[in-house]
Amino acid sequence: MKYFLRKTLVLVLTIFSISLLTFFAFHIIPGDPASLILGTNATEEQVAALQEQLGTNRPLSEQYISWITGFVRGDFGSSIRYRMPVSELLKGRLPVTLSLGLIALVMILAAGIPLGILAARWRGKPGEKILNILTMLGISVPNFFLCILIMWIFGLILHLFTPGDYVSYTRSLPRFLQSLFWPALSIAIPQTAILVKYIRTAMLEELGEDYVRTARGKGAGETWILYGHVLKNAIVAVVPLIGMILASVLSGSIIIEQVYGIPGMGKLLIGAVTSRDFPLTQTLVIYITVIIVVTNFLVDIVIQVIDPRIRLSGRS
Repeated sequence: MKYFLRKTLVLVLTIFSISLLTFFAFHIIPGDPASLILGTNATEEQVAALQEQLGTNRPLSEQYISWITGFVRGDFGSSIRYRMPVSELLKGRLPVTLSLGLIALVMILAAGIPLGILAARWRGKPGEKILNILTMLGISVPNFFLCILIMWIFGLILHLFTPGDYVSYTRSLPRFLQSLFWPALSIAIPQTAILVKYIRTAMLEELGEDYVRTARGKGAGETWILYGHVLKNAIVAVVPLIGMILASVLSGSIIIEQVYGIPGMGKLLIGAVTSRDFPLTQTLVIYITVIIVVTNFLVDIVIQVIDPRIRLSGRS
């Protein structure tokens, strides 16, 4: 119980620290939202009046306390750029980004685990060399360039989809999922390559353990050893990678949404940063942080449940 309480405390402190750093970092950047909204022709009186309305003329400590207490209550303030509650903006954008991330995560797991197993089984064979080349290409190619390649080959040459053709889930759920397939694939390819190499390495390490030699000595077949023993232990080592993959999926979606013109949280975040929309920017950063930190927390807890030895080593 102490272990879980300590992890929960670390979770809360992490979110609080990031909220503090995010808030003050954006307020240190030169420039004033009121001046940006009103333009260069605004008078000092107009700027001062808008600063009073927005609350940006108050001390930073008061602004932070007001913002964080409102955040806890579910009141994220109003967007300076869009002139509407941040919560309303999130309602339309959050499902898009989460759906994109979920589709990409399913692709990563569905392709990465089987390919990782094959890479371990094909050790020293031509198939392993081919997989190694493909995984190195997947890891090396930048996301934005991968997007361009996918749109050029599958969109403009093969005409399998129309780049920029986004359909909202409120209009048609099947077409919405179809419009997210290719962006999700752009996110999934590099992460799948990483997962394949990670599973291959973990399984090869397990194949060198004493219990594998013992099983072989008892006459167990290679297939039973691989799937009945090695894979189970290798997956335990791979589970922590899921949290890192999710963080990469969310950060990668910011670029992907821009390239494909998807109205998600990533595209909204870029627009908020460029327009110095403090309430919206802070909320989006904290939302993404909470998702990543909570996911890592849950993954860590799952690891302790699967393998209590890790928990014991963490106490020592």
